[in-house]
Amino acid sequence: MKSRGPYRRHSMQFKLQLCRDIRGGVIGRREAQRTYSVSANLIQFWLTQFDRGELNGEEGEASVIAEYEAASRRWSARSAS
Repeated sequence: MKSRGPYRRHSMQFKLQLCRDIRGGVIGRREAQRTYSVSANLIQFWLTQFDRGELNGEEGEASVIAEYEAASRRWSARSAS
């Protein structure tokens, strides 16, 4: 069994384009898995978000900002200790 590598983050543009291509029939899920080394579960998660309209630029930017703010608060709390 192949060892799992480090976690990767994928850009919102990549996720959107991949979902559009899969839904448009440009590429199949299995081909996307092999080509981009992305798990089937992750692709399904993105497609579910895409179908619900949750995978768009504005929400993606908001989540990045929220993650940054949470990390800043944790860092500030550690520094104050």
